[in-house]
Amino acid sequence: MKNFETLSEAITDLKIRGYSNDFNLHPEWIECPPLNLKLKPDEFHVDEVHRFEGATNPDDSAVLYAISSSRLKGVLVDAYGVYAESLSNEMIDRLKIDKNTQH
Repeated sequence: MKNFETLSEAITDLKIRGYSNDFNLHPEWIECPPLNLKLKPDEFHVDEVHRFEGATNPDDSAVLYAISSSRLKGVLVDAYGVYAESLSNEMIDRLKIDKNTQH
């Protein structure tokens, strides 16, 4: 797996590799607003995870997820640390790195 210097560099690379949709994170699902599509935790897999930390401000930290489902592929960017949204246990388990996830 590639190592990226910046979040934007990683997003560009993933988009080139077919992760063309943008997902939003909710406590119980992820959604792709342009397609009016919601995916429950059992309907998607995290293929890759990339972490980025702000150079001068820890609040600028983010996690980039490359996500696939039977219907589409896309990216999800989530802040972590004090501003991370509270998630259901199912979502937390789904967003964890497993043996099939590159990190």
